[in-house]
Amino acid sequence: MELQAKEIEALAEKLNLSKDEMLRDSLKVFLEKKLREIKTEIFKIRMKYGVSSVEEFEGRYKKGEIEEKDTWQDLQKLDHLEFKKDELEKALGEL
Repeated sequence: MELQAKEIEALAEKLNLSKDEMLRDSLKVFLEKKLREIKTEIFKIRMKYGVSSVEEFEGRYKKGEIEEKDTWQDLQKLDHLEFKKDELEKALGEL
């Protein structure tokens, strides 16, 4: 669904909000939803390997406490998810 500027303005007026306020609040809700999804994925990977951070995962990986086979993908995914989490939290802090 593609909203046009006129439709956004009409909806904002109908809700007695400024267009900017409505867009900012909508963006905040969207970013918070994405952040929850990412935190859920992070939690799943951490629980799967019993680690609390990428650094701990990597340390246990290097010590041989976590087998290399099929785990490196989860390590990379966790690292990427933590980066995305940080970026989303930064964006939310700027709103």
